[in-house]
Amino acid sequence: MAAAALVLSGATVAHAQTDQTVLAGTPGCGKAPTLRNGNQTIQSSGKNRSFILSIPDNYDNTRQYRLIFGFHWLGGTSDQVAGGGSDGAVYAHYGLKQLSNNSTIFVAPQGLGNGWGNSGGEDVRFTDDMISRIENDLCVDTTQLFSLGFSYGGAMSISLACSRPNVFRAIAAIASPGEISGCAGGTAPVAYMGIHGINDNIGGGRGQRDRWVRNNGCTPQNAPEPGPNSRTHITTAYSGCKTGYPVVWAPFDGGHQQGPVDGCAGCESGARSWVKGEVWKFFTGDTTPPDPGPTPFRLRGEASSRCLDVNGASTANGTQMITWDCHTNANQQFTQNGQTLRVTGKCLDAPPNAASGTRVQIWDCNGGANQNWNIAGNTITNVQSGLCLNSTSTSNGAAVTVATCNNSTAQRWAKA
Repeated sequence: MAAAALVLSGATVAHAQTDQTVLAGTPGCGKAPTLRNGNQTIQSSGKNRSFILSIPDNYDNTRQYRLIFGFHWLGGTSDQVAGGGSDGAVYAHYGLKQLSNNSTIFVAPQGLGNGWGNSGGEDVRFTDDMISRIENDLCVDTTQLFSLGFSYGGAMSISLACSRPNVFRAIAAIASPGEISGCAGGTAPVAYMGIHGINDNIGGGRGQRDRWVRNNGCTPQNAPEPGPNSRTHITTAYSGCKTGYPVVWAPFDGGHQQGPVDGCAGCESGARSWVKGEVWKFFTGDTTPPDPGPTPFRLRGEASSRCLDVNGASTANGTQMITWDCHTNANQQFTQNGQTLRVTGKCLDAPPNAASGTRVQIWDCNGGANQNWNIAGNTITNVQSGLCLNSTSTSNGAAVTVATCNNSTAQRWAKA
């Protein structure tokens, strides 16, 4: 079922807050930067804190860039946000990096204890310190700071909206449990987008939405929500909001998820989810349909009618491949990038100099010929060895190897 899209003009942030023709640049504008992509460490509240920075390719120190913070969930990490987790680069920074087209600086902070307890406001001060470090070195548009996060990361974004309403232009809270990171202040307007599953304490999500409806002067309404088993979402832009302070509410048929997929019961995939496109449109006003990236597919063996599967859904290097009953989980969802076949953020890999009968595995993508595959018809051949992808039996859990090509049904695979 197609989602009901009720977002109209005025429901995006863009530069609506001011009528400036000259943007507010930072001390880093015009300076040769010392910051580089990757992990950064700073002192904040007397503690060592870290974050991962992603600077646009071909960074120009005379151009003022949008700055987006992506906070991880409880038990998550900055690496998972910056790297896209099992979905890989297509979902880096909650999928917004791919959509940004080098227009944005991204930050993935690391929480203490992999959470955002914000004891005594220390995580808010950590954010202040990150902003100071970045703005003193890089050229940032100070009217275009944003925050988003899933679960605890959404709560941290709400805390920043409450305590730093004159710093953050807008936030997006995905399945947020509410104000568990605190809400110091919380009465000033901030553009707000709430995304919440109807089976995930939806009352709490509505309550947080209503705070920003009040703060932003929007007209209250009973916004529509999808019904159970509708497998869709409904996006509503509230009317009457103060100029530049929209409120958008996007409930979906699902539970505690960050990447729900329309038309699929319980499915979660950042690569295929509608969420990243809706958030990007809300933050930027860019209504250009997002590039969905490579289309995921499964590889079904002709002999077994079972699918190529990462054993145990592990993401560890060296995890071996098997065949298993076909399903829609991420460990059977492949994308083709050049001659590589990617799954769970890794590359399908035949160990270097593999002989016939060697099991295939997943490994960090490294550009090696042992990770390149030729797909001709229904045959998949390893570039380095010249051996064919081969299922050793038709049963669940069967080992998958590279073997001397023989055109048998055990070596024929179809995208499904």
